[in-house]
Amino acid sequence: MNRREALFSLSSLVASLAVVPRVGARELHNVPPETPLNADHLPQPARLGGYQVLTDETARKNLTAVFDRLIPADEHGPSASEAGCIEFIDNELAGDYGSGAALYLQGPLRPENEAALMGSPQFLAPPRERYLAGLQALEAWAQRTYHTAFHALTADQIDACLTGLESGQLTLAADVDSRAFFELMLQNAREGYLADPMYGGNKNMAGWKMIGFPGARYDYRPYIDRRNEDLGLIPVSLIPND
Repeated sequence: MNRREALFSLSSLVASLAVVPRVGARELHNVPPETPLNADHLPQPARLGGYQVLTDETARKNLTAVFDRLIPADEHGPSASEAGCIEFIDNELAGDYGSGAALYLQGPLRPENEAALMGSPQFLAPPRERYLAGLQALEAWAQRTYHTAFHALTADQIDACLTGLESGQLTLAADVDSRAFFELMLQNAREGYLADPMYGGNKNMAGWKMIGFPGARYDYRPYIDRRNEDLGLIPVSLIPND
């Protein structure tokens, strides 16, 4: 896996949000008052000050080592940790995402048919528990294999571990789906690098600048007909400027 391409593979999807077809629209008036979004549907900025879930320093350093090999710093932009991806996932794990509020965690009625029907096992543990168990298993594996902390390994050693996890050839622990844990970390590193900065990642909108995404702008109508050209737009965040 090319780590940089793992991020750029999402760029076409994200950038496409800035281009819409020519459509007709009619402004609505006298909208019923019961139609506005509830408060729990509105964006919630990341909590500032201290870690809430990744409080163990070793675990946090190990996750930083993983994220920075998935998205390393280069001439295109900062590494995942430099862009705030650790703060991003810590904040997510502390909330509804981490607790699995939107997930069904009661278990399948017929476990013996689960893999055949779903194509993959159902996770009964929410993301927060999966992270804590996975990072603990990752550290234990490094201590068994190299007699040192995972974050102290060389870049080549970390890459070999991640390649083994991705391919399913390396098992961290009997109670950890190692391949799925790798996929979870890769997904969250991508999200932290490309999410709106209000959620703690994508600091200075580095991810958006790298792929040319102009951000959460109110109106793109002036640019609809300007195809295949660099508009030179500065990314805009949901974070108020005042």
